[in-house]
Amino acid sequence: MSDSDSIKKPSSDATGLRKGLTSYGDSGFSLFLRKAFIKGAGYTDTALDRPVIGIANTGSAYNPCHGNAPQLVEAVKRGVMLAGGLPMDFPTISIHESFAHPTSMYLRNLMSMDTEELIRAQPMDAVVLIGGCDKTVPAQLMGAASANIPAIQLITGSMLTGSHRSERVGACTDCRRYWGKFRADEIDEQEIADVNNQLVASVGTCSVMGTASTMACIAEALGMTVPGGASPPAVTADRIRIAEQTGAQAVQMARDRLTIDKILTPEAFENAMRVLLSIGGSTNGIVHLTAIAGRMGLEVDLKALDRMGRDTPVLLDLKPSGQHYMEDFHHAGGMSTLLRELKPLLNLNAMTVTGRTLGEELERAGPGFAQDVVRPMSNPIYPQGGIAVLEGNLAPGGAIIKQSAANPELMEHEGRAVVFENAADLATRIDADDLDVTADDILVLKNIGPKGAPGMPEAGYIPIPLKLARAGVKDIVRISDGRMSGTAFGTIVLHVTPESAIGGPLAYVQNGDRIRLSVSKREISLLVSAEELAERARRNPVTPPTADRGYRKLFLDTVTQADKGVDFDFLRAPVNTGTTPRG
Repeated sequence: MSDSDSIKKPSSDATGLRKGLTSYGDSGFSLFLRKAFIKGAGYTDTALDRPVIGIANTGSAYNPCHGNAPQLVEAVKRGVMLAGGLPMDFPTISIHESFAHPTSMYLRNLMSMDTEELIRAQPMDAVVLIGGCDKTVPAQLMGAASANIPAIQLITGSMLTGSHRSERVGACTDCRRYWGKFRADEIDEQEIADVNNQLVASVGTCSVMGTASTMACIAEALGMTVPGGASPPAVTADRIRIAEQTGAQAVQMARDRLTIDKILTPEAFENAMRVLLSIGGSTNGIVHLTAIAGRMGLEVDLKALDRMGRDTPVLLDLKPSGQHYMEDFHHAGGMSTLLRELKPLLNLNAMTVTGRTLGEELERAGPGFAQDVVRPMSNPIYPQGGIAVLEGNLAPGGAIIKQSAANPELMEHEGRAVVFENAADLATRIDADDLDVTADDILVLKNIGPKGAPGMPEAGYIPIPLKLARAGVKDIVRISDGRMSGTAFGTIVLHVTPESAIGGPLAYVQNGDRIRLSVSKREISLLVSAEELAERARRNPVTPPTADRGYRKLFLDTVTQADKGVDFDFLRAPVNTGTTPRG
């Protein structure tokens, strides 16, 4: 094709550089101008006539979880070019859990908008999404779902484990464990400094089943990664090979017009929920799955999810529910090993990015081999799914507990409320010697929900009061409208909905109130009459937080509650097409 032919023929069913032409009133001129500028980078017409594959590059000096992004981008480009495509990487917002103020969750929706709009704005026939740290993968899947072009997820991969005094350690369950020891005066300042050097042995995401690992497994369960894409550690050759395969597969998806709506189906979300439950996954996974599903017009039925959990045992022996780390899971065969055990419970006809069904991919994966990281259904780590959904007058819209990481002795418990009004109040009083608290009490933290913080921080992992920690107390029932890191453990009730900042019942809990937790009955109840609660609300009405300008105003004006995914209401699909899981 001559230069003039390639310039004169943009069409409504455009591909490659002809997609989404800037409007100058003359589409031929628009393509002419676009090609003129890109040729300034040295491209030939032969290169520019190939399928264009966008690569969302989330590398950032502030994000060590994505420290291998440059190597991954190069490997994806190699795969794209080997398959006959033209790779075009572009930067997007990058969010790291420990470097985002006030919280990474506050910025997840902004990153999803950035991802969606750059996919829409720039010509690409398919997009590779490179993400790893907690909120980046859900943000990318949310944005790509709304843009609805062929999309494939590339996980950055987990970090390697370190060693402290011959004990294997990894972020961030061991971070919390050692910090708990330090608070309890079981180790000194020198040892906590020493372990700080060993907890993160390489770039990559947390090496336990935190939110990052959870979302990696969920992405593969959804069919959004190439087979085996969830588990290879960040700094391994396996991860680089996965990146090359991802680039090549993106070209095939572009040619097949395999758009994301053909993959993110109700059946795919059911598979992802089965996996979430069976891996002892982060409670954050529910919020993110709900947000992604909402972009596809699907409502998540929390009651149905809880019913699913009753016959989906925890099979993955990984911290914090078990003992192993992500690199062990990879050596044990990764997701194919887990999915093989879950096969009777899965929708095997769900489509994946390979153009084959999940069932077909499992057949291609082979019979498996002996290993001790993924348990058989007959010998689970925990007999039910790792997450249970609670209801009651304290949480009319539901609440969540990670039962596989909780203390069995506390999961049926009634106690006296010790109330903290907000995170600042908690910080001021939690370590006070005169704090009126015992190990039988229930800690309640208000105003850390979606609007209250804002951004629903992972402050739900309320520390054990110092006076109790020094006395040897390792767990206590804790309740909040916030979130908890998937790397954390304890008997902790989260995502209480509606949140206190908008006048949910949690706002009116007082010191000394009695609260009953019964995980077996899926109950979280405030033992105060409805009349008394109504009177408290009348005497002290709640005014939801507001802001005058900027992103904070957008956030506070439009963010939804936890049961809707903490997404912006205007970003959800305009039409509800169904619910998941079904039945």
